[in-house]
Amino acid sequence: MESSVTEQLVHFPILKEAACPFDPAPAMRSLGDPVRVRLWDGSTPWLITGYELGRKLLVDPRVSADSTRPGYPHFDLGSRERRKDGRSFVAMDDPEHARQRRMVSSPFAIRNIEALRGDVTDIVNGLIDDLLAGPNPADLVSRFAFPTSTQVICRMLGVPYADHEFFQEQSTLMLHRDSSPEMVVGAQEALRGYLRDLIDRQMKEPADGLISSVIETQVHTGSLSPEQLSYISMTLLVAGLETTGNMIALGTLALLRNPDQLALLRETEDQTLINRAVDELLRYLNISHSGRRRVAIQDITIGEITIRAGEGIILASELANRDPENFPEPDRLDITREAQHHLAFGFGSHHCLGRPLATLELQVVYGTLYRRIPSLRLAIDFADVPFKYDGVAYGVRELPVSW
Repeated sequence: MESSVTEQLVHFPILKEAACPFDPAPAMRSLGDPVRVRLWDGSTPWLITGYELGRKLLVDPRVSADSTRPGYPHFDLGSRERRKDGRSFVAMDDPEHARQRRMVSSPFAIRNIEALRGDVTDIVNGLIDDLLAGPNPADLVSRFAFPTSTQVICRMLGVPYADHEFFQEQSTLMLHRDSSPEMVVGAQEALRGYLRDLIDRQMKEPADGLISSVIETQVHTGSLSPEQLSYISMTLLVAGLETTGNMIALGTLALLRNPDQLALLRETEDQTLINRAVDELLRYLNISHSGRRRVAIQDITIGEITIRAGEGIILASELANRDPENFPEPDRLDITREAQHHLAFGFGSHHCLGRPLATLELQVVYGTLYRRIPSLRLAIDFADVPFKYDGVAYGVRELPVSW
């Protein structure tokens, strides 16, 4: 009986439909909360679709983020294999999670990130200058979105921007659904090896940036090994490249499809409205569609349902951020709404360390790009925009625009 029930479970992840590329797939919305789903390996973790239950479980001490525990719902075989040899603190539990996180958290403090606003503004304006001076139409992804996120994270970490093509290639291989386990592990090892060499160089010749700072305060004191720092640096680099780069392009496309909202943003210098627009676009688009993954370490009873110890848990953030109990008219993009409580960056002790940096970048981009290029428009039919249905991070492969 159990076998036949398992066979009937919905496969996860459920890809978006081309007709509504900004919205969760209709099949997702018909699911219960919580509900079992079936993954690539036949395992049947619990999918959490509601906002309140998702927040509660993300801070529940009976839930673990440790990706080495039996029952942890890995995204795919490549994801499982690449974490066998090492992982960063994001896939650990306290106290080690908290210990390593503290070692790199200071540069991401809001006051320190805010001090970078001028530098980020200079990067954004310089790239807009280059965009305007180049061919028209142009691909906003390769000419602006990813150069912005890459330059910022490279400057933050102290990684040479000249090597950005290598970073992007390895990052894409690591996060692509169709990458074989060998490709995923190979890309991880290539990127980690690059960073390990960089760490070795900076141990002898310090540079500006987080890596050299952590070397001085943690590695030289013996609190963190160079190997551990290489995994942490890789996590920060890939996250900084992919999440913000995809949000810049996808957010621009969403605004172009909602011209009334774009007009509000283009015509304002009100920082409060710009900040709200960033939070609303993060809620509305929520580019991480693999869910936030955990595993129960004790039985958890939710109403008449019990999540048993050893069973996987996946928070579907894209559904939680469309929960009508917390976001009225959730399918409407409304940059005037207060949406700061969205779950795009997670919640609790494992909330995204890079949230202040990503938020600052998006504030500068969304507050600058459309005012400087007020006639920005799609250069192709919307139906021809190539969305990234095959990646862990959602976005668009290209975004041809003209002005």
